[in-house]
Amino acid sequence: MTPRIAITTGEPAGIGPELCDALDAGVFDAELVLIGDPQLLGERARQTGRVELPPFDPSATAQAGRLCVAPVTLNTPSHAGSLNPDNAAYVLQTLDIAMQGCLNHTFQAMVTAPVHKAVINEAGIPFTGHTEYLAEKTGSTQVVMMLAAPGLRVALATTHLPLSQVPDAITRESLQAVIRCLHRELQCRFHIDAPRLLVAGLNPHAGEGGHLGHEDDSIIRPVIEQLSAEGMDLTGPLPADTLFTPPWLARADAVLSMYHDQGLPVLKYMGFGQAINITLGLPIIRTSVDHGTALDLAGTGKADPGSLVAAIQCAIDMAR
Repeated sequence: MTPRIAITTGEPAGIGPELCDALDAGVFDAELVLIGDPQLLGERARQTGRVELPPFDPSATAQAGRLCVAPVTLNTPSHAGSLNPDNAAYVLQTLDIAMQGCLNHTFQAMVTAPVHKAVINEAGIPFTGHTEYLAEKTGSTQVVMMLAAPGLRVALATTHLPLSQVPDAITRESLQAVIRCLHRELQCRFHIDAPRLLVAGLNPHAGEGGHLGHEDDSIIRPVIEQLSAEGMDLTGPLPADTLFTPPWLARADAVLSMYHDQGLPVLKYMGFGQAINITLGLPIIRTSVDHGTALDLAGTGKADPGSLVAAIQCAIDMAR
């Protein structure tokens, strides 16, 4: 069966719409369905010299290499580079349509272009990110945010939290749940029979025997020991400043970082433009780009679609 992949077009003032317009559907063994405002996509297509797209027909048989649009109307006209909170509900509506389509099997996966968290919150809608939003909407009790680039996968024990809140958020129970989810999803989604996981410490030098913090010895190490005794291949807690070196990474299928900015700068340095975001633990497949809305590039036609292309290909591979 040819998979259908839903692609949400993201913040209308950002680069998402034109990245979607720039897709060459012919290189994908799937049908790509953009979820967004056709008029907006048409305007961005004209700005960048591309053609307008046909509407999505859910009754038709999926056709590899086809690119079409499932229409969702903007609340107010959008201008490239200019955020407007009035369109926050529109952005979330595109997510809801793609998510529901995956749940009812209209789509086999969803890929998300970047959204702007601040403008959604300015509209009075609490929103911390795609990961948390999709987890709540699907009733998923444990999800894990994992980014991947050629040669490296980095999962996060905590996601979008202020750094001051990270230590309290890492408990034995939460860390166990994250590792179990990561281990299971690497087996099921990526067909890695016995995942090898490196676990970063929370503190500098992984706490240095308690001199630089207690969490590594009192929380992280006991969890690693318990799950290792159950048969998982875990190593850690390892100092993050030496963990991301070739000798260590050569023996790992994924790295678990304790917080957002501990592991992601390394991954984005290694693979920016080709890195992708994958939400593990959902009942659906969701991948995303590794970058933001790039308001300064919106409407110029200069944005690089490489990460979106990689996210779509990963979604197709996982769907198959």
